[in-house]
Amino acid sequence: MWQGSGIFGYDRDMRVWAIGDLHLSFGVADKKMDVFGPGWENHAEHIEAAWRALIKPEDLVLIPGDISWAMRLEDAAADLAWIHRLPGTKVMIKGNHDYWWSSLKKILAVLPPSIHLIQNNAFHWRDVAVGGARLWDTPEYSFGASVDFTPSPFKAPSMDPAEEIQEEFSQKIFDRELERLKLSLKQLSPDAKWRIAMTHYPPIGADLALSRAAQILEEHKIHVCVFGHLHNVKSGELLFGEKRGVRYLLSSCDYIRYQPIAVL
Repeated sequence: MWQGSGIFGYDRDMRVWAIGDLHLSFGVADKKMDVFGPGWENHAEHIEAAWRALIKPEDLVLIPGDISWAMRLEDAAADLAWIHRLPGTKVMIKGNHDYWWSSLKKILAVLPPSIHLIQNNAFHWRDVAVGGARLWDTPEYSFGASVDFTPSPFKAPSMDPAEEIQEEFSQKIFDRELERLKLSLKQLSPDAKWRIAMTHYPPIGADLALSRAAQILEEHKIHVCVFGHLHNVKSGELLFGEKRGVRYLLSSCDYIRYQPIAVL
């Protein structure tokens, strides 16, 4: 996996970090991540320890989805409060397992002040502009050979019937998400020194061959795209990297060993 002092190789007084797929469950009792293997035991404690060791209050932290296992906003409140107590300003997008994320108006009414959301908008922080969209599965590229897939024991058809219906129209969903990506990135300030995109699903294959999502990132002059979603990556797989001016960083928390990675 890639780590370092920042993609542009210089030090800053204020840093940008990324860590995704937190899969927190402080508000629900029956969704502990250790069912996916011993590597996930006490994963929240590992995240917190590394976060507090690395991140300062003046830093920015990007969280590209799959934040909480909660089904309802009131159950996700404990997870959002846990994130709020950690240092830094946080920016999040929705992941495919964030069932609690429904009405943006309702979320904003209870969202802790250190947390900001990307949903058809953009976020500006000092000289950094952040936009993005969740994306979705696409036949353009596949990671099946690089990931040891473990079906989620928490998912059942009765949990989210809408998602079961959506699977029949995955290409339409992906097309819609691309439009949402364009809408968000169009709102990035032209004066921003650094332009960052967040997606939950990977926007490109591990071979970095041009994709529809990658083309949008390039057209909007994105410097780095942070994403997650992929777990149980086989040893030595999915390094990603830089292509055509965009650097691609996989930040699923188990992939980066529960330690936030430096973006800037």
